[in-house]
Amino acid sequence: MTHSLHPAAQKGFSSAAELYQKVRPNYPQDIVRWLKQDLVLNTDSIAVDLGAGTGKFLPYLKQVTTHLIAVEPVIEMLEQLSIVHPDVQRLQAKSDQIPLDSQSVDAVLCAQAFHWFANIETLDEIYRILKPQGHLGLVWNQRDESVDWVKALADLLATLEGDTPRYHSGQWKQVFEQQHLFQLKNCQTFTQVQTGTVENVVSKRLMSTSFIATMPQQEQAKLKQKFEQIVFEHTGKSAQDEIDFPYVTYAYHFHKLI
Repeated sequence: MTHSLHPAAQKGFSSAAELYQKVRPNYPQDIVRWLKQDLVLNTDSIAVDLGAGTGKFLPYLKQVTTHLIAVEPVIEMLEQLSIVHPDVQRLQAKSDQIPLDSQSVDAVLCAQAFHWFANIETLDEIYRILKPQGHLGLVWNQRDESVDWVKALADLLATLEGDTPRYHSGQWKQVFEQQHLFQLKNCQTFTQVQTGTVENVVSKRLMSTSFIATMPQQEQAKLKQKFEQIVFEHTGKSAQDEIDFPYVTYAYHFHKLI
């Protein structure tokens, strides 16, 4: 069975690919240590960035190995990736149909992506391409909702997401419940902030969210004003004022069972 892309991913990420590349947060530098120590990656390792998007996670993988393969189904996202990372091998493919040889890679990383394709067909395919004792890493940046204005933004977003797959729903975990392919080794958390103007790191960042990017332009413009109004009400900062947007990064390490 081949799974089709969720409409929010296909439409939202194709139309907002350039914005995604510009405004999505980076990852904490500690993630490189995690790649080396937990996933045991080194300069000889072959790693797949699955659901690579515009390549936001590739700079961290590049600090460990140059043997990288970016797999992404949305061509507009791959086009953005090719601009920033022309040296990385790229494959336009879905998560359950990866055109790589069996047992050919040391690790598969999914950064800000696995919730879109959390199905057993994908796990089977990841298992197939991984070498024995291979590693699967799932990484997500999440807004730190312990901060009042961040929580207010999250509450507004929750009213808009509908059936769009999301990390915070926890539904992605269900695929690991009835399988004997992977075992969770650990989950680490890291903190970071994205600093910039309210417009750039808050409202434009939220505009790159899949289900918002699919909306008509007029609705998007109204939402942008709402986001900036929420920040102003809580912090007194306007669109061009600088702000620190706090994030918590979750990094899950699974290893392949024989």
